[in-house]
Formats: sequence, structure tokens, C-alpha cells
Amino acid sequence: MNAEAKLSAFKAYDVRGRVPDQLNERTVQEIGRAYARVIKPEGAVAVGRDIRETSDAFACALIAGLNAEGCRTVDIGLCGTEMVYYAAGQAGMGGGIMVTASHNPSDYNGLKMVRSGARPISSDSGLTEIEQETRRLLAGPASTLAVNPDLHRQESVLQPYVSLLLGMINPAAIKPLHLVVNAGNGCAGPVFDALAAHLPIRVTRLCHEPDGTFPNDVPNPMLIEQQQFTARAVIEHGADLGLAWDGDFDRCFFFDETGQFIEGYYLVGLLAEQLLKKAPGSTVIYDPRLTWNTVQLVEAFGGKPVISKCGHSFIKDKMREQDAVYGGEMSAHHYFRDFFYCDSGMIPWLLMLEQLSESGAKFSQVVESCMREFPCSGEINFTIKSAAEALQRVRAFYEGSAVTISTLDGLTMEFAQWRFNLRSSNTEPVVRLNVESRGDKTLLAAKTAELKELITA
Repeated sequence: MNAEAKLSAFKAYDVRGRVPDQLNERTVQEIGRAYARVIKPEGAVAVGRDIRETSDAFACALIAGLNAEGCRTVDIGLCGTEMVYYAAGQAGMGGGIMVTASHNPSDYNGLKMVRSGARPISSDSGLTEIEQETRRLLAGPASTLAVNPDLHRQESVLQPYVSLLLGMINPAAIKPLHLVVNAGNGCAGPVFDALAAHLPIRVTRLCHEPDGTFPNDVPNPMLIEQQQFTARAVIEHGADLGLAWDGDFDRCFFFDETGQFIEGYYLVGLLAEQLLKKAPGSTVIYDPRLTWNTVQLVEAFGGKPVISKCGHSFIKDKMREQDAVYGGEMSAHHYFRDFFYCDSGMIPWLLMLEQLSESGAKFSQVVESCMREFPCSGEINFTIKSAAEALQRVRAFYEGSAVTISTLDGLTMEFAQWRFNLRSSNTEPVVRLNVESRGDKTLLAAKTAELKELITA
């Protein structure tokens, strides 16, 4: 197999591929060497890994590659991606790399990389250069490297990380609510337990033990059958709130007490509301896919809403530029100024638990008004031959009646009572459609159907 084929694992924001044809120990070792050469970290690089059966070997190969270039490394062990962000954000650290394929099947693995300060590395900020250097290394003779004990150490960051997260809420305000949590046999279970130990909550645990064979299917809460499994448990156990995470728990998904899955869009406004209570007048970053509910809530609580392109590198850059307290994407990525401007799958449920405890309201009541005022289509994906032609066709059809048109990220068109965003995915060969209306479900359904016909014409 040639080096070109192996490098198909490089994506827009990370490295991810099937083992061993797209990603193997040799490739990971050379990526470690390439990271050291391109990023030139001045401090040690934190390395963490998920529960996948290949993750230990990949982490070892990665560390060996980094050490071979003279780079110091800190192994933080089994963790979630955000714990690598935490480690990389500490003073004197040079960066971080997480070995994970998140919600992909068990025969996949990958790498998520950041610089010092937990600043993102993506295709426009170093990942392309790392790919090019990896390609050059793979073209040369293979060599099996070893971890250098003089440059490497192990260290747990769990306790200081937990302390930071608990410091973002008032634990004394938390009421003894009942949570159903589904860790999907990924990495979330032990970390959730470490946080829950400090809170007066009752917990029903599903698929809680980390297991890289994923005996209960891949940890992907976006799959309908997995949502139904969690929803049934919420109803069966009479819980106040349901939670589910993907494999590396950088995304958290919510269910209300009726078992209803809550679109990530509505969480953006609710989390913004909770953080604006703590930091009045702050800026909140949001993405252009679905916006009206977020803007209304941010403005209602005295915040300043600022739009950004989708994608973690764009959101994080915009947050730093604006010193935003929070940034949210409808894809369930939530970013926090007090967490190095990084995304977390644990902070959102802590904040929602605090909000529900303070208000005394049921979760369904909290989200119902948002869903009624701004019903949305949910994200609809289309695999088509030409995304550019589809966007041009849609624009031509609506251009004469649109109130505003934006090409910040794909095509966004707004009208008096409805709006939509249509954009090409940064990670998959699809276009994604999101539609919302001002309280008119009939109009929403009609416009969504109309757009579907235009996109697939």
C-alpha cells in the first residue's frame, strides 16, 4: 500500500480512518514525528486515548514518534478529548493529541490535535502541513521507534479537571434530580461518575462501562435506535433528564422527562441564558444553520450575539477575537471561555442541571416555548452530484423574495416568517439543510418540502 492511500485518513479537522488500511501504528508514529516538526512545541505534548482496542498501541506509537523528534510527552491515559484540551491548556504545555475516532465503528481510529493553549489544529492551521510531512516520512524507510523514558511521563489530570468544571456551577444549588445517562460504552462513564460524586443527584446508568468492542453498538447518540433506547429508559425510570454522549464525550445529547430528544439547536440558547446570568453583557457566538431562538434568548438576557462559520476552529477563533463567554453549534458542540475556549460534553449537562434546579421547572417546560416559537426541520442531509449547482438553483428560486441573503457559510436566506441554511459539509460529501419558522409548523413543512425538491432536482 502506498503512502498516498494511507493519508486518506486526514480530514478537515482531524485524522480518522479504518484500521489498518487507512491508519496503522507506522502511520501514527510518523504523524507524531510530523506534528513535532511542524508545530515545534516548546513544552510537553499531552497524549490521551479512548477505549478502542487499537488506542493503546496507537498512543504508544504516537509518543515514540514525538520523542524521536526530541519532544517531551505526558501520557494522561484513558480520557475524553476535552481532557486533552484541559492538559494542553495548562501553563508550559506545548500541545495535545487525543487518540480517538469518536462515534465511528470499532474498526476505526484517529487523532485530534491542538497546539499550546489548546488552540485548534485543522486543515487551515497546520494539519495540511502535518499531512505533507507525514507523507514524506512514510515515503522513507520504516523504523520502529520506542518511547524515550527520559522525555516521557504519566500524569492524571482527572481531579483538577473535575474541580475546574464544578467551579463553573454552584454545586450547592443542585437539587436531587434523577438522571438517566447513556455512556455508550465509550469514555464518558468514569468521568461522569467523578463529577456526580460531588452532586446530590440520583443516577440510572446505561452502557456505562468503557468497552472498545462496543457491545451495545457504536456510541453515536444521533442514531435513531440509540435515541429510542435512552428515551425508553428515561420514561421507564421516571427520570427528570436523560443524557447520552458520543465515544470521546465531546458532545452531549439531551432528553426531557417525557423521553423526547431535544435538538442541539435549542440547547445553544438555554446554555447562553445560564452563562449570561453569570457574566452579564457578554458575547455569545452562534453558527448560521439555525439562529432565531439563540439570538432572541441572548438579547433577552443582555448578551451580544455574534455569528460565525460552522466548525470548531472558526468558532474558537471567533470566541477568542470577541472574548465570548460561550459559543454553541446546533451539532451539540458547546464551547466555553472558562474552558480554554474549547468544547466540552460535560459542562453542558452541569449547567442545565443548575438551571433546572434554580427554576424548579421540568425540562420539557424549559424547551417547549423555544420549540413552539421557532420550530425547525432538524438537519437534513443530501448526497448529490454537484453541491454548487444545488446552491445556485435554490438561490435563483428564492432570490426575488428574500429579505436577507448571506454566503458566510453556504447559503442562508431569510424571509419574514421563515429562513434556511444550505451548506456543503466540511467532513462528508453531502449538503446539509436546516429550516426554521416563526411559530408556523405548516409553513415550515411546506418550505422544507419545497427545498427538498429544488435540491434534488
